[in-house]
Amino acid sequence: MDYASSLEPLRPFYAAAPYGQVWAKPSELGSYAEVADLLEKQNRAFGASEATLTNIEKLRAGATAIVTGQQVTLFGGPLFTLLKAATAICKAKDAGAVPVFWLATEDHDLAEADHVMLPSRHELHTLRLEHSSEDAGKPVGRVRLGEGVRPLLKWAAELLGPSEILDALEKAYTPDATYAEAFGRLLTAVFADEGLIVIDAAGREFHRLGAPMLRAAIERVAELEALLLERTRLLEERGYEAQVLVAKGGSLLFLIDDETGVRVALKHKDDGDWTAGKKQYSTAELLAVLEAEPERLSPNALLRPVFQDAILPTAAYVGGPAEISYFAQSQVLYEAALGRTTPVLPRLSATLVEPAVAKTMAQHEVTLEDLIGTHPDEMAQRLGARAMPMEGKKKLAAAGNALDEELKSVTEWMERLDKELGKSAEVASGKMRYQMDRLRRLAANYQLQKEASLGKHVDALYLNLFPNDHPQERVIGAVAFLARQGEGLIPELVEIAAQECPGHKVVFLD
Repeated sequence: MDYASSLEPLRPFYAAAPYGQVWAKPSELGSYAEVADLLEKQNRAFGASEATLTNIEKLRAGATAIVTGQQVTLFGGPLFTLLKAATAICKAKDAGAVPVFWLATEDHDLAEADHVMLPSRHELHTLRLEHSSEDAGKPVGRVRLGEGVRPLLKWAAELLGPSEILDALEKAYTPDATYAEAFGRLLTAVFADEGLIVIDAAGREFHRLGAPMLRAAIERVAELEALLLERTRLLEERGYEAQVLVAKGGSLLFLIDDETGVRVALKHKDDGDWTAGKKQYSTAELLAVLEAEPERLSPNALLRPVFQDAILPTAAYVGGPAEISYFAQSQVLYEAALGRTTPVLPRLSATLVEPAVAKTMAQHEVTLEDLIGTHPDEMAQRLGARAMPMEGKKKLAAAGNALDEELKSVTEWMERLDKELGKSAEVASGKMRYQMDRLRRLAANYQLQKEASLGKHVDALYLNLFPNDHPQERVIGAVAFLARQGEGLIPELVEIAAQECPGHKVVFLD
């Protein structure tokens, strides 16, 4: 929050302020013809539009990139997928750059990627893809969807109804596809008009390009560890917390096991040797793996953005709150390994209010702030009280006011008689006020039972705007909004992302 609201760079943690439009310059980043070749091949496989291919040619000619990214998840993941991409597209226009979406295919937490939540009229449904135990611990991008995706597509069709996004889902999420392939196809289709470039850098060719960062993580492990420990100390000294725990003997790398395909954390010893699970390696052996099979060495959350920016001509990165916190630590790695620090920009954070939901909010004079700050049961009570006949409201108000006035008079008199007696009077008065509140709740509950629609309205508001006590953008699948709002949603989000002010936006859709 300090970073997002700052007009000046929050040094030394960040290179620039969030809304200063400070971009890395093309002259600082070099030539990227080889990257363009790889991206063209990959994006054609994803079904790239002419707009995307044109942007790849701009990269080849020396354009920079505004980059964002996330894990590859079932059916495109939560709403913030769209918000991230829309922000990158918007900022790319500002910077004269091209938008790039980095698929975090090397992450190995399958439990975070194997599901999506989609709403029906009265319920939020979790669509989860079952996998065998053999897939556990492997980079998610390499895991195939399998036949289990077919019934989930049918379920999604029932929830979404006929739509262009459903057609795109069915084309992308086929049983033979990996998570990386399916997510890449879907994202390419959704942002075809905006020319979004998608990159899956888990393969050998891209890893060769980022190999200098992987080599530095091996050869300079003690130096980089010391820098990160000092950065943790400085963050804590300034009253912050390190987003990623840095422990002595850890490292910035994972190793993909050559037998199981599982992604295992690498740890280093004082004698220069390394361990990955039960296996041991010398520094020379790890460097040999890097030379022959660079794709087996995988950066962790702190090194990943540095690895990314060794491959791409990144002018700025668009991230969510956790990613921005990573950058406060990664900054020391940027300077030590890459020689420069990439600016990081906050993504658009928003709650989308669709017309039917907006109508219900207006009917009951409820704001998003009301919902976030109030338990659903309490909100239902509030609406029941509002719906009560005026005669009942007046009687309860009169009784409550009279009770307060008389109790205040009595307790003051008793306190003058004796302080302990006054304390006892306060306790007794509290109990009487509690009973008065109980009368109000009884009347409100009766109104709720009498008007069943009130409870349904409360349920619908929380389901759509603050599901499971979490922000909408982090829970509800993006495809639900695309199905209901259609192709016009994307340019609208891109336009909203241009409104640069810190904080969360409430967006009322047409």
